[in-house]
Amino acid sequence: MQAPTPDRSYTHQYAEDAATSTVVSKLIDTIRLSDRELLSELIDKRCYSSPTKPLQPVEGVTVLAQLADASLGHNWAFYVIQFATMILLALSANTSFGGLPVLLKLLARDNYLPHVFALKADRQVHRHGVLALAVVSAALLVFSGGDTNTLVPLFAIGVFVGFTIAQVGMVRHWWLERRAGWQGKALLNGFGALLTGVATIVVTASKFEEGAWLVVVALPLLVAAFVAVHRAYARIGESLGLGRIPEPPHRERSLVIVPVSSLSRLTSEALTAAASLGDEVRAVTVCYPDPEDRGALHALERSWAEWDPGVPLVRLSCEHRSLGRPIAAYVREVTAAEPATQVTVLIPESEPERLWQRLLQNQRGAVVAHAVRRETDAVICRLRFRLL
Repeated sequence: MQAPTPDRSYTHQYAEDAATSTVVSKLIDTIRLSDRELLSELIDKRCYSSPTKPLQPVEGVTVLAQLADASLGHNWAFYVIQFATMILLALSANTSFGGLPVLLKLLARDNYLPHVFALKADRQVHRHGVLALAVVSAALLVFSGGDTNTLVPLFAIGVFVGFTIAQVGMVRHWWLERRAGWQGKALLNGFGALLTGVATIVVTASKFEEGAWLVVVALPLLVAAFVAVHRAYARIGESLGLGRIPEPPHRERSLVIVPVSSLSRLTSEALTAAASLGDEVRAVTVCYPDPEDRGALHALERSWAEWDPGVPLVRLSCEHRSLGRPIAAYVREVTAAEPATQVTVLIPESEPERLWQRLLQNQRGAVVAHAVRRETDAVICRLRFRLL
């Protein structure tokens, strides 16, 4: 966990640029909407002699499509307009995949989301945020059946809630700063918060049964999740002593335990690595009461005595067909008998040359690692031996 640090996106220059961009974009939106209304009036007057036959909403046909059809005709120009609209909408939808992962990164940096959302991939993209947004978007499409009449109210409520929170935050900002002329700015933002807050209530009430209830349920759950994550990180930070100077490191006696099931080059490499890591090395093997397993155990012990690596082979008896639990129990026994000894379990595993060949492995290393990690505090070291 790291303490919050000032982000480049919120420096003074970037704040001014963002404010300018917002003003310009809203002016463009206003002009665009005004032109559309004016064009609708002109088309109504040109195409219909009776004032009782204006352009009417048609199910499955957008207003822009009706305007293009009425003004240009149902020809190639109409399809150019529709294709351009589709491209623009796709680009607009893509802005969420650029902005929301950055917001998730900021929340993760402040310990309100898992820190994995703050990680970047090789291409400097917040991959986990993009994947999370893709999953949620797909779930919304499936939930709504792709019906825009269901999705638009959710979008509108989310936008108004965001605007309201932003305006309230600006009022708080002006109140804390209290620079020259702050009263007027705070009044303007407060009025904006009032308007967007009322709009939020109206849209939520009118569209509640059409899907708006989902936002009403989801927002408190999200806030509760953020608070729970923040408290969890606070407890973890307290346990780790973050922000405090720790005790100086000291050396302890170390014991390395190496699980083995057969004698091979992998066994030799594992014991060599273990001898480099610890003061004492012990090899352990799990034995079962079945006649076949007893025969394999005796063969291993004879080969071990003939090889004589200078490392004792400890037999761990188990009545059941379990591999990880006997080793974890032995680690607990050693830890209880030698509390001042640092125990490390070194698990040798082969790394196949081809990716598909991993399906041929028995996953014994993963089973042992899971049991030792779950039942003991021993250090786990997984030695990968590449097969070339």
